[in-house]
Amino acid sequence: MTGGEIGHTLPDIPRIYTALAEWLACMICIMELKLRSDKWKTGAILLLALPLHSLFMTLTKGNNGFLWFLFMAVAVLFMYVLIYACSDIDALDAGYHCIRAFVMAEFAASLEWQLHCYAYYECGLTRKWQAGLLLAGVYGAVYLIFWKLSRQVDIKGHDIGITGREVVLAAVIGLSVFLSSNLGFVYANTPFGGRYTEEIFNVRTLVDMGGLAVFYAYHIQRLHLRSEQELERMEMILHNQYAQYQQSQETLELIHYKYHDLKHHIIALRAEEDAQKRSEYLDRMEEEIKSYGAQQHTGNSVLDTLLTSKSLNCMKESISMTIVADGALLDFMDVMDICSIFGNALDNAIEYEKKLDQKEKRMIQVSVFSQKEFLIIRIENYCEEELEFKKQLPVTTKAHREFHGYGLKSVRYTVHKYGGEVDISLKDSWFSLKILIPMQGSC
Repeated sequence: MTGGEIGHTLPDIPRIYTALAEWLACMICIMELKLRSDKWKTGAILLLALPLHSLFMTLTKGNNGFLWFLFMAVAVLFMYVLIYACSDIDALDAGYHCIRAFVMAEFAASLEWQLHCYAYYECGLTRKWQAGLLLAGVYGAVYLIFWKLSRQVDIKGHDIGITGREVVLAAVIGLSVFLSSNLGFVYANTPFGGRYTEEIFNVRTLVDMGGLAVFYAYHIQRLHLRSEQELERMEMILHNQYAQYQQSQETLELIHYKYHDLKHHIIALRAEEDAQKRSEYLDRMEEEIKSYGAQQHTGNSVLDTLLTSKSLNCMKESISMTIVADGALLDFMDVMDICSIFGNALDNAIEYEKKLDQKEKRMIQVSVFSQKEFLIIRIENYCEEELEFKKQLPVTTKAHREFHGYGLKSVRYTVHKYGGEVDISLKDSWFSLKILIPMQGSC
């Protein structure tokens, strides 16, 4: 293609420049995400990926038309593999971030090369070291901006919940940007081509910039929407646990009334002379006393109500629940937060134990104590399964995966409000939820 008014042929972007732009874009995405391996292994993969990608791009230069599109598709596949290999995400998330990285790389490479050509032909900056400085300066500035934008929304360690439909939509945006900005270079004799290389350069950069703005607006919006949905679901779970607590409180009041009724039964027993009737009275009293015997006295009325309610549920399901708890340590916590932590954790434990066929294996242990200025809450239940963990949460086998895990997420969210941390593990057939919260006034 020949240039316009300045009268020279403008070369297209060197493939090694494109490779570097794509590699840096992958780096930005990987930095946002939780790493699949340790930093040393990830660094080794990245260092190996750059020369391999550059070699492939260099060896495939000079091809136009269908081959050019094919080789670009392979380059995108290489970016996908790199992001997936380095980041602890699933295939759909990797596809989404790959498309985002590709759109970033297209804009960075196009902008840098347009400035390079202007500096070379119009400003006389023809030395290689000048080109190198320009490359480092433009790429450094552009990717610094991308990195700053990525810091606006922290998604490290969180599942952003990409669906297949959203990946397709992202692919449509990325493909549209790519074709619109590059079609004039590949096929000059089309309605989308131009007579002059300079105008095609301008169009390519502007289209890439517009496409990048659209993609980033979509990206930030869906992340905020995802966060709002998670908060709404966790708040709903929190309110449900609080409602259960209120219902349990009413149930306990009824138990108290029944306890006082037992006093009158004792008076009647003393007056009854028939031994058989006395035996029937005693059997009935024994059943009623069992319910009252489930009542807990930990030193915190909210925790007492919750644990008593769950103990009654455990008795119904033949689950042995052992409780060693100093409830007074929870006095600094809000009522709804206590409901969220213990309600969700015990509901999960009880739900699993109910599935065990051997009733003697149905066991739950609850402990609340302090150690070295930390409040420690440990809730454990017997577990025979080999669980898979993702994002520090056990992976569900339920059909509706998108609604799974919000109980434990709600626990983690509540604990983080107090500057604490949650550790979930499975060892020696015991599923353990351990919570550490700095004691109020200890910091």
